[in-house]
Amino acid sequence: MRKISIVLICIAWIASYAIAQNASKEPRPITWQDIPAWKSINMGTVQLSPDGQWMTHVMSMVEGDSELILQKTGNPEDKKTFKIGSSNFPSVSFSENGKWLAFKEYPTDKERKAAAKSGGRGLKEKLILVDLSNDYKQTSFENVGSFNFNGKASTHLAINLNREGSNGDAKGSDLVLLHLTSGKKQNIGNVSDFGFNKSGEFLAYAVDAANQVGNGIYLLTLNSGKTEVLDSDAATYRSIAWTEKGDAFALLKMVKDKQYKQDHGKVLGVKNLNAPQLIVYDPQKDSVNFTKESTISPNRRPMWSDDLNRLFFGIHALVPEKKESKKETEPVSNKDSLEKAQLQKILADTTVKSLDDLRKAIAKTSTTAEKTNGTNDASKPDMTIWHWQDSRLQSRQQVLENQDKMYNTYGMYDVGKKQFVSLQDSSFREMTLLPKHRFGLGLDLQAYELDINLDGQNYRDIYTIDLQTGEKTLVFEKFYVPSPASLPRPSPDGTKLLLAKDGHFHVYDIPSKQLRNLTESLPVSFVDESNDRNVTLPMYSAMGWSSDSRFVLLRDGWDIWQVPVLAGRERAQNITQNGRKEQIRYQSRYVLDSEEKGIDLSKAQYFGTYGEWTKKSGIARINGGKAGLTPGATALIWEDANINRYTKAKNAEVYYFTKEKLNEPTNVFLTDATIGKREQVTQNAPDAGKYVWSSGAQLVDYVSDKGDTLQAALFLPANYEAGKKYPTIIYYYEKLSQTLHNYSNPGFSGTGWNPAVYTSNGYAVLIPDIVYQLDDPGMSAVWCVLPAVKEALKTGIIDEKNMGLHGHSWGGYQTSFLITQTNQFKAAAAGAPLTNMISMYDLIYWNTGGGNMAIFESSQGRFRGGPWENWDSYQRNSPVYHVKNVETPLLMLHNDKDGAVDFTQGIEYYNALRRLKKPVIMVQYKGENHGLSKLENRKDYSVRMLEFFDYHLKSKKDIDWIDSGVSKLSLDEHLSGRTFSANSY
Repeated sequence: MRKISIVLICIAWIASYAIAQNASKEPRPITWQDIPAWKSINMGTVQLSPDGQWMTHVMSMVEGDSELILQKTGNPEDKKTFKIGSSNFPSVSFSENGKWLAFKEYPTDKERKAAAKSGGRGLKEKLILVDLSNDYKQTSFENVGSFNFNGKASTHLAINLNREGSNGDAKGSDLVLLHLTSGKKQNIGNVSDFGFNKSGEFLAYAVDAANQVGNGIYLLTLNSGKTEVLDSDAATYRSIAWTEKGDAFALLKMVKDKQYKQDHGKVLGVKNLNAPQLIVYDPQKDSVNFTKESTISPNRRPMWSDDLNRLFFGIHALVPEKKESKKETEPVSNKDSLEKAQLQKILADTTVKSLDDLRKAIAKTSTTAEKTNGTNDASKPDMTIWHWQDSRLQSRQQVLENQDKMYNTYGMYDVGKKQFVSLQDSSFREMTLLPKHRFGLGLDLQAYELDINLDGQNYRDIYTIDLQTGEKTLVFEKFYVPSPASLPRPSPDGTKLLLAKDGHFHVYDIPSKQLRNLTESLPVSFVDESNDRNVTLPMYSAMGWSSDSRFVLLRDGWDIWQVPVLAGRERAQNITQNGRKEQIRYQSRYVLDSEEKGIDLSKAQYFGTYGEWTKKSGIARINGGKAGLTPGATALIWEDANINRYTKAKNAEVYYFTKEKLNEPTNVFLTDATIGKREQVTQNAPDAGKYVWSSGAQLVDYVSDKGDTLQAALFLPANYEAGKKYPTIIYYYEKLSQTLHNYSNPGFSGTGWNPAVYTSNGYAVLIPDIVYQLDDPGMSAVWCVLPAVKEALKTGIIDEKNMGLHGHSWGGYQTSFLITQTNQFKAAAAGAPLTNMISMYDLIYWNTGGGNMAIFESSQGRFRGGPWENWDSYQRNSPVYHVKNVETPLLMLHNDKDGAVDFTQGIEYYNALRRLKKPVIMVQYKGENHGLSKLENRKDYSVRMLEFFDYHLKSKKDIDWIDSGVSKLSLDEHLSGRTFSANSY
């Protein structure tokens, strides 16, 4: 019996162990500690080879190394994986013929961390070349800077190596030119700039060698191997710019002159490539048309006109070098007295008790003397003068200082006439060349800049420029720009401008100087009525011009209209037809040809669609023809999902789109022009099966307290059970219900928020829409969020006793305000919140250097006027003035270098709450901006915010930093116990 009992016990133990093992493999909630090793597709790396035969994507880790995955589109299971190290922006490129793949292999995450401890030195990048037609044969190159295939020819690969060691004053480095078929390599030394033409027949390169010996511009004919020296001099050659056709190129030649701080510039143009013709324009030899106080700027890349008759380039003023004056040289007597003073200071120093101490004291006084006497600038005060008439704040001028230093105006050299023409003067600071180079467009805000920076209402003077003569015409004075959609948009032929004024789209014909209203007779408005900011008649952005410049495609918010630009028999047509009727928004057009010049209406066009109230999305097609697009859209795909990124291989009828849902990672689907074929070819988030995810999402319809019909997205917790209530986080930022089907890749965001992590850990998430009433941005949140919560509670999903609020920046403001108006939430986390609208109005948005007043009056603030004109509104909507009402425990993130919402906003609110002994914790990360950028900080705050909500909404107590805070002396120990990485678990 005893033996039988022992056997039974053993069997039971084995069974229980097997059950435990199986249970451990069951999906579980994801933790922050799991995320460093999380792998997912870097969607920016997905690309098809030009011939459509291959596709690549990079699988990255949150904290670790990446892999490049190469697969055949005809057989996606045929895959090849390459280790590429650690990089957020991998460099991957196919040759035009699809036979070669080149990519960079970066230092590993471990190598980067080790290098960071030693000052970041010693890191190098490799280039890997893969022969796709020869069993993935690989060739590697060390210490690579940049690389390029030679365009359509696909016969060569140019590899610019990084400089190693000192090479005098040379700026160039080795360029390896690899013949792809033979494998032969040609090394060209001291190359500072290079570029292939579009066909890949020619390589232009500039040499910058030690002592400028051999500096010049060279042209290599790749088929023959012939190299020609086009120009050589003791100068710097730079900014090689090929024409789009690849039949000519331009560049700059910069020559030093000790009399000036800048080099003298010359523009070089090369055309007739088989027998190269070199054109040189030297402004120093042009005493008639070019002022001696200026030169050609190195800060604008030169270019040929389409007809190769003119060269365009930048011009800037010369600044003379200062000559040293005898008066500026310090008299010897002053130096002597300074040395005596230093000696007396050393003798009086009682801390000098040894020879070592004496050496240190002497070194210290010598350093001080150098700072005081080393340069003339040391005697100047370090200060700034802020003047009320400055059109830009001094802080804004500081942000734009380098840009201002690089500012230059357009000039043109007519090759046939051998004449320089200035195209730009002080009338306008912004200028662009229009297509075909017949005309230019000038925009200027100088007369309005001060007011724009004060109240945010934008105006421009608009000019056209004749690029043959340089003649300038003022077309509009004080043109109102409520949004970028109103700004002029040129036609592909460069003779017309599409613009919006007074709530209508117009076309301006440049040669005839005629303005025509395009939309006044149409039965719909193109004004974006959903824009609730304090601007007048903002427009929906136009879809664009037709390639023949006969039509424009305009959006009315629902449908797309094909509108003729010339009066005549052609009539405007609603080409989608069902948008307004079925409440479908045609939001965007997929550009399948990256080189298109306008929309070719003879071909089918593809549009992204979105269901305003269903949140479905898809892709629709409209057929083309000689008379333009044929009215009537065909839905190719229309699903309860987020459909996006419809893309075509450059030279083949191979397409892909992406699809995702709240609980389904973004994946790539190969397809065709009809989207009849839908083959999933990627496996994003390969570890997703180990964890539980949201059980799905549903929409909550509600009406705001002001009568607006709105929606909220409600994300269900993982393993949701009907009838059971769940702790819930309410998250918002203006309108976000359209994110119903958006997948959130687990990671450490700069705000600590990741809905996928929260739903995996048993939280429901409610995301309500907020629309705004002018003068009441805070109250608008109350009027929208509380009705949304009330309606969502009817679903039975939300535990009304365990609801939390979270938002960051503007959402942080809504959070800090909401808890002053209601006590129905058990906890709140506000990231970088605005808390005092009165004091914030007069502060600076340090990231741009501009003042906040323009933001408050015409942008997100949505106030009419400043506080002195609208005091009650500002005070009524400022959380800090209602702080006595707060009962909700608050976690606030505010960083000391926040360049968007000043750190003082967090301090004001924290101190006010603390003064009243309200439950508040403020977390500050030193040196961080508006969002967290350092990985260790993003990790820490992500963990803390979830701990905070768990503490209050799930009753997980005994969390020391929440219970009693952490003293400065205990902080290091506290933080040491919380660190984790991909290798920790």
